[in-house]
Amino acid sequence: MVTTRLTAAALALLILLFPACGQADPPEAFRQKANLLWEQVQAEWKDAVPTGEAGRVVFFSVCDGTTRASVRSGTGETLEDAWTAAVRKTEALLRERETIPLWVKADVLLTAEAVTADQLAQALASSRRDFFHKGLAFDLDFSTALVEAELNGFKIYDYDTGTVSLKYLNNYLRRDGRAVLESLPEEYVLFQCLSWFCDGDGSVYPLIPEGPDSGRRRVEAIDEDYARGLVLEASAFLEGLVQEDGSFVYGYYPRFDNEIENYNIVRHASTIWSLLCRYRLAPDEELAEKIERTIDYMRTQLRFDGEGRAYLYEAKAGEIKLGGCGMAVVAMTEYMDVFGNAKYQEDCLALGEGILTMLDQSTGEFYHVLHGDFSRKEAYRTVYYDGEAAFALSRLYGLTGEDRWLDAARSAVDHFIAADYTQYRDHWVAYSMNEITKYVQDNPVYYTFALENAQKNLEAIRWRDTTSHTYLELLMATFEIYDRMTAAGIAVEEFDLDAFLETVYARADRMLSGYFYPERAMYMANPQRILGTFMVRHDGCRVRIDDVQHNIGGYYLFCKNYDKLTACGMSAPGA
Repeated sequence: MVTTRLTAAALALLILLFPACGQADPPEAFRQKANLLWEQVQAEWKDAVPTGEAGRVVFFSVCDGTTRASVRSGTGETLEDAWTAAVRKTEALLRERETIPLWVKADVLLTAEAVTADQLAQALASSRRDFFHKGLAFDLDFSTALVEAELNGFKIYDYDTGTVSLKYLNNYLRRDGRAVLESLPEEYVLFQCLSWFCDGDGSVYPLIPEGPDSGRRRVEAIDEDYARGLVLEASAFLEGLVQEDGSFVYGYYPRFDNEIENYNIVRHASTIWSLLCRYRLAPDEELAEKIERTIDYMRTQLRFDGEGRAYLYEAKAGEIKLGGCGMAVVAMTEYMDVFGNAKYQEDCLALGEGILTMLDQSTGEFYHVLHGDFSRKEAYRTVYYDGEAAFALSRLYGLTGEDRWLDAARSAVDHFIAADYTQYRDHWVAYSMNEITKYVQDNPVYYTFALENAQKNLEAIRWRDTTSHTYLELLMATFEIYDRMTAAGIAVEEFDLDAFLETVYARADRMLSGYFYPERAMYMANPQRILGTFMVRHDGCRVRIDDVQHNIGGYYLFCKNYDKLTACGMSAPGA
């Protein structure tokens, strides 16, 4: 099981390793971890086939788990010389600061290439924002050199201008007690490292050296237990964001520990669903109370029109969003299913009536945004709203058994098919199809469309370089449809199951690159705050409640269906 959150147990381990923690010798604490890393490096370095300058520069990143890592480097004629020099500099730093490192990361130079400022600009321009995975030296002898995680972790690479931000660079060097630069050089050295990370318990992990997964640990097998651990860790983070009034702390930009001030009630509603998934895996009374608190907050944002209709109101924007009404229904019906009661049925039905006013049943098209006084504002906002609303209508049929809810959902789905919504690769469409096909089992067109929503997009989903966390949800909702079809003996035609399962596993693996393992969190301003949750790298490593929610949703369904996935033939590559 994944366990990354910094807890009292982790701190207790430090005390066991170093008695009288307050008087422990920081260099000795570091040396113990450095020795563990050295054993691993020696065992694996020969397989790297080093050439040229490889091995002649070593970086150590050290972090106590509560503040951003500090980095020191050493150079030498051999790997052992460079390692020894880096160890001495790091020991001096820790002795000066009296800091005991919880985490230690070693980066060993593998390749180096001198480039001009123009060549650096071209390289940054050709890279997705925050996805340029190379370190940078500002002189040929590596007197001032930063590993990739430092550069992207402190916003030093400026992707807008294709250069280095001298302001952020010097702010970073200054806070780390290193000499600042008066100006940027005309020539740099781009370099790549092989890296190893030593965790708080002394475990050593080789890190992926290149590609979109660069910088995080290799995971040999993502199985049911591993996925469950991810869900429990990330949902514990969400649970910690629940405030007294039932709202969430909306999120953070963790590079500088800035709280996201915006708020979106649609995302609030969908995040409740994540907490309910967590409760299904591991029920507890404190979590149940927090879930009710978040629902109660959401209900304070409902507006009733006096004619039995309700809408979820976004106070910040002064508007009503179709998707918000849909997700409020999903959240409350999920709660009632989990706890076996009808506590929020009246509100769900009133919201359903509101959704019907935004649906043209003759065409299946939804109207997306209303003003706060229920007058019409905007016909279209985002395709996500359509799937969210259709999902909610199907849920209302499941709640009541009344045909009018199913008829409304069918009109929406018929529009999805006619307008070829497979083009949007929309997870909410997948969720809505998963729900409606529980009740409409005699229409082969629905099954064909539901499977095509994944099948037509497999290549794009499989090779997407970002974590794109909604893709695993899309795939897993589709798999549940496929599983029900095969269990019912319904023919599944022209569906490439092997490619589908390979894509499921590939997405589950790629999404780990958005997970804040300690080797990533240590380069953020406040590692403990975001450890063990999920982020969006290409938006400043953003951690927002909906980002976490979608990751939880995907891994929850992966965990829930793991035995069936493996029975169908899914396995880790090379297994």
